[in-house]
Amino acid sequence: MKKLFDQVSRQVSKDITRTYSTSFSLGILALSSSIRPAIYAIYGYVRLADEIVDSFHDYDKQVLLNRFEEQTWQALDEGISLNPVLQSFQETVSQFRIDRALIAQFLNSMRMDLSSIEYDADRYEEYILGSAEVVGLMCLHVFVEGNVSAYDALKPYAMKLGSAFQKVNFLRDLKDDYHVLGRIYFPDIKQGIFDNEIKSAIEEDIEKEFKEALTGIERLPACSKFGVYLAYKYYLSLFRKIKQTPAQRIMQERIRIPNSKKLSVMMRSYVRYKLAYL
Repeated sequence: MKKLFDQVSRQVSKDITRTYSTSFSLGILALSSSIRPAIYAIYGYVRLADEIVDSFHDYDKQVLLNRFEEQTWQALDEGISLNPVLQSFQETVSQFRIDRALIAQFLNSMRMDLSSIEYDADRYEEYILGSAEVVGLMCLHVFVEGNVSAYDALKPYAMKLGSAFQKVNFLRDLKDDYHVLGRIYFPDIKQGIFDNEIKSAIEEDIEKEFKEALTGIERLPACSKFGVYLAYKYYLSLFRKIKQTPAQRIMQERIRIPNSKKLSVMMRSYVRYKLAYL
């Protein structure tokens, strides 16, 4: 039965999300049950592409990404895929009328990760647009449940939130990105030189984006507001820990938030949300 296959496909995307990200999984649980499968589907899709460029070192990544992109457009055109992740994703794109241009921009950024690029300001912005901001916009289509006017009004804030999340990820993963993958996304870091002055400038930029994004979160519909707010608070907690960590240590280890701290953040966030004090 096709219905059973759709159910299994959604479950696969859900399992991928839970396996790869505790924070996003808890945030998704705070969303309305009606939109959770769609967000799992988007996360599962972007995670699969990310794995191709970040993890499959013993394989031809270019071939794999090309195939993944071809299968993406085929799934969207035909309305079905035998790949469960693509099946749940194409279903979500169709249901919430997600713009294909967002998907193309995302795949463009994934393709940038296949080669060693010297990131200047323009390429840095281009990469963040495709790797994070458009993913936030895909999710926004779901959060507003297809309401076009609400999407247009909240679009700038969703992009700021996606950008802030990505830049925090860049700081968190700086060690592995540089030493394992040979990448540095921040244009101000030259020849691996990362000091507290550069770190502070990056953090100031992130802080501004977090503040702007919160304005949009406050205007989200009830079905999505708490879930997005919770993800925001998780990342803000990680960001604050990174701010307290010297640049030299950032280059030596991956900064993490323990699960006990995440639980504490969740409980405090829920109280603030119920009191309408975001």
